[in-house]
Amino acid sequence: MKRKKNFIAELLLVIVVVPLFVAVGSFVFCDRRYMLISTAVAIASCFVFYLSFEKNERGSHRLVILAVMTALSVVGRFVFAPVPFFKPVAAIVIICGMNMGCEAGFLCGSLSAFLSNFLFMQGPWTPFQMFIWGMIGFAAGLIREPLKKSRALLFAYGALSGIVYSAFMDIWTTVWFDGHFLFSRYIAAIAAALPITAVYVISNIVFLMLLSAPVSRKLERVNKKYGLDLEK
Repeated sequence: MKRKKNFIAELLLVIVVVPLFVAVGSFVFCDRRYMLISTAVAIASCFVFYLSFEKNERGSHRLVILAVMTALSVVGRFVFAPVPFFKPVAAIVIICGMNMGCEAGFLCGSLSAFLSNFLFMQGPWTPFQMFIWGMIGFAAGLIREPLKKSRALLFAYGALSGIVYSAFMDIWTTVWFDGHFLFSRYIAAIAAALPITAVYVISNIVFLMLLSAPVSRKLERVNKKYGLDLEK
């Protein structure tokens, strides 16, 4: 019963509170307080994970592993900085979500955007990136069993994540350009971004092909050895 209540609270944070922060930043503050909004999203993301956090040794180890996954995502974005739009972030976030659960996937995605943007430059787009990468990880946690059983489904989810990420970021592009959301401008932005979207899709599939099996095996081995219950 407690776990069910926690999950409901997590859903409310993810699908209501965090999007509300992002919307307030764009439409109320007109992107002038993006660092405040980004920090608020980061805190909400941490609270999502806190609801599932066990205050014991196992919970501490789980937190350490999540920190490692987030660090890998951030470093991976740095390493591939010279290659435009070809990054391992979404793939690592998906792997984290399907091996460690919804909360960990959401926190890994949102913090990956927040932390890596200290190098790539923070801006009004940061809250949008935090939310969409977080949701990609959260959704991967929701369907983790099918993703683990079928690599074809995993790659399809990676491709879909690239499309959804691009389409969601084009919302910010439209709002930034016009000062409000204009559907015709949004369709034009999506059409203009098709080559970039294709790179997102390809990069997600490539990195999932390279990383999903070895990283998942490592996490499973650590999980069994120390009894961490990573998917809790």
